[in-house]
Amino acid sequence: MRTRSPVTHARRLTAAIALLAASCAAALPTAAAAPAAAAPDRTVETLQKIADAAGPPGFEEPVRKVLVEMMKPLAASLTYDGMGSIIATQGSNGPHVMVDAHMDELGGMVRRITPNGLLTMQMLGGWLDQALPDKRWVIIGSKGPVKAITGIRDIHVVPADERTRVFARDGLFLDVGARSEAEVRALGISPGDPIVPDAPFEILNGTDNYLGKAWDDRVGCAVVVEAMRRLANEPHPNRISWVITTQEEIGLRGAHTAADVVKPDLGIAIEGGITGDVYPGRPEETQAKLGAGPGIFLYDSSALPNRKLSAFVKQTASERKLPLQLDLVQGYGDDSAEIQKSNGGVPTVNLVVPIRYTHAHNGILNRRDFDQMVDLLVSMLKKLDAGEVKRIRDFTPDSR
Repeated sequence: MRTRSPVTHARRLTAAIALLAASCAAALPTAAAAPAAAAPDRTVETLQKIADAAGPPGFEEPVRKVLVEMMKPLAASLTYDGMGSIIATQGSNGPHVMVDAHMDELGGMVRRITPNGLLTMQMLGGWLDQALPDKRWVIIGSKGPVKAITGIRDIHVVPADERTRVFARDGLFLDVGARSEAEVRALGISPGDPIVPDAPFEILNGTDNYLGKAWDDRVGCAVVVEAMRRLANEPHPNRISWVITTQEEIGLRGAHTAADVVKPDLGIAIEGGITGDVYPGRPEETQAKLGAGPGIFLYDSSALPNRKLSAFVKQTASERKLPLQLDLVQGYGDDSAEIQKSNGGVPTVNLVVPIRYTHAHNGILNRRDFDQMVDLLVSMLKKLDAGEVKRIRDFTPDSR
């Protein structure tokens, strides 16, 4: 018998082990390839950037910057009126259509700094007193944003007969963690600084509902941006002025001056609507539901829509097989009220994306409602030619 060298034996053993390992590997199931990363949802990114930007009435600079960056590449021209409203144009021929949304949100201002480091607050816009206590806020000071909360009295010291009362806003105070007026000022805070809700955008538990602040009327701003994207490369038989106004929440001020500049033949306002599908749900107050499609206001306390234009909206929705909710709302004001009083009188309508919990820190928007509103608006604008606008503006009595 021939004796094998140790080196030869080792080589054969190594080869056998390698063969066994290869056989085992072949028997195992092939690992699935890692899924490709999903493409970013441009609409979600648009909604988030617009909603998260600060911009209470009179302090709209941050949100205006976001909107200009989105709108300018899509516009033939982009200018501003004397109130800071954005006026972007598309198209050069045909009737002049003004599409409006407002950029400002509910917020506040620092009124006074107390010796012990608390702050009092001037509210901006139509807040409910019960929506204000124990909330997070951001103060935009000279040194940047400062976190704050609205404090409340401790339940352990509140008399029993006061525990169910609404905390009146004149007793509201902000706490930034400071112990003195000097510490507050060291943070860059002074009277007159703007305050906004601290309520960042979020996709709500993986659903098609989006949580965020300021949907009134950042949802309208986002509709404008998405519609501009659609019409940037598609023909439309009109001149469109896309107008994002300021100071709507304190008296429809931006729409008044913007309409004076634009001088439209016809006006369409895009707003956040009111839903009546939450407890207790009072149909006489509002009829819209979240997720049931865009809506049209047939009445609100500031404006009545033009009847022919309302019928045109309904007809367009029907042709496109888009749901359209009809709503009559008490105690509401919108920019169409100012547009219709301009330029010798302008046919207007207010279209809405339903929102749960407007004029509060956290509102809920449904994605389908948003997409369908964009579809409806674009379809309307493609049909609003000279003949259609002339028909809507004609008040000659029917001779029949």
